[in-house]
Amino acid sequence: MELFTDQAGDEGLPGRERCLAMISVMIATAMAVFDGSIVNIALPPIAQTLNVSTGEAVWVANGYLLSVAVTLAAFSALARRTGFRAQFTVGIAVFTLASLGCALSTSLPWLIAMRVLQGIGGAATLSIAPAIHRSIFPTRLLGRILGLNALLVATSSAVAPLLGGTLLAALSWQWLFAINVPLGIAGTMLARRAIPKARVRGLPFDAAGALLSAAAMAALIMAADSCAQLGSGGQAYVPLIYAAVAVAAGMAFVRRQRRAPEPLLPLDIFASTRFSMAALTSMASFVGQGIAFISLPILLESAYGYSPFASALLFTPWPVAIVFVAPYAGRLADRHKPATLATAGLIVFAAGLALLALLPYNAPIWDIAWRELVCGAGFGFFQSPNNREMLANVSRERSSNASGVLAIARTFGQCLGTALVGVILSAYAAHIAAGGGKLEGLALAHAIEWTLWLAMAATVAALIISSRRLGVRPAAAGQQPS
Repeated sequence: MELFTDQAGDEGLPGRERCLAMISVMIATAMAVFDGSIVNIALPPIAQTLNVSTGEAVWVANGYLLSVAVTLAAFSALARRTGFRAQFTVGIAVFTLASLGCALSTSLPWLIAMRVLQGIGGAATLSIAPAIHRSIFPTRLLGRILGLNALLVATSSAVAPLLGGTLLAALSWQWLFAINVPLGIAGTMLARRAIPKARVRGLPFDAAGALLSAAAMAALIMAADSCAQLGSGGQAYVPLIYAAVAVAAGMAFVRRQRRAPEPLLPLDIFASTRFSMAALTSMASFVGQGIAFISLPILLESAYGYSPFASALLFTPWPVAIVFVAPYAGRLADRHKPATLATAGLIVFAAGLALLALLPYNAPIWDIAWRELVCGAGFGFFQSPNNREMLANVSRERSSNASGVLAIARTFGQCLGTALVGVILSAYAAHIAAGGGKLEGLALAHAIEWTLWLAMAATVAALIISSRRLGVRPAAAGQQPS
């Protein structure tokens, strides 16, 4: 396989060692993606088993998301001080032990605590996974490995609901967490053996910056969650308070990074115009995808009447298209301009979202599937080249920071997308209720249509940002990107 061939002048690891390190990173990535996708369908049986309400059980999912979000920036900076191998190995081990704790949980507080611990372990690995790929693979293969990583994420996303439904039907929800244990043990052993031990420097850690970034991301997640609850009795001022806290903490974080001697997130990486535009493009595109990922299950289950399992099956064309397209896009990005490829992918993605917004009420299965296929193909063609653009336009020493920015852009975009769906559905529900109706059936389908148009608008914004970088020159070899 070309990924493991050696050529004169290659950076990173030799081919065989490269393969083992890649497997350990992919095991950790697959576990984190599975846990992010598979738990949502298990919330009703978890609530029933633990004798709590479904609303309380939602914190099994929210606790994981919160802990990942608030620790991403800290872990991306910590890796420069501990080394990739130490942080990654500990991260997988913590995630694995927390998974065992989740499987053995007999109460909701204990389960939520284990999910928070899982999120911390997941953040330790996810925050530096792209940076590890950058460090072990030569630049000539960077697009290919990022494309393969996108394929893994898409495959895991597609399989997770189906595997989760099967396990829930045959066994119990505890097995959704127990399956991580053997995988985690294998990933930990491989990481200890294959990921190179870096020479680390005794740099001071920016604790104040870490606390401010955690506060900003936590407030952002809570604002999104509060917006999603507006239609079910939530107070309108609550998300505004959280949003204000997020803005204040974010501004204080930026001010701290400008003054700190060893900042948590060195702002000089944004001196690269191409890196900054790629990060903004990524965030805007994930707003669009986040809106669609929240809206489509609501449309299929609550408006069209499909079961959760049937809805999961109907959603598979999107990740399946990414599986086929992302590796090809990654290979192309190693030979052609990544920004041009990413922009072309966004055009297709925006067109697919417009097609979904124009979906007729109670459309047949084939009509839903081909529109999702267009979206997946467009996003798959965009993601690998754009990620390559981000990582290739910072120095290798800054790769962990760039990897953290990539993860934060994804998380921020998805959270903002969730919040926007909550706002639109709440506003539409209030409008329907004023006329004595309920937000269901055709009315709900119309509301979802508006959210999908908003997703297309966010993608068009990403497209505009992406097209602006086409005339910006990449940095010359050996120079700081600019």
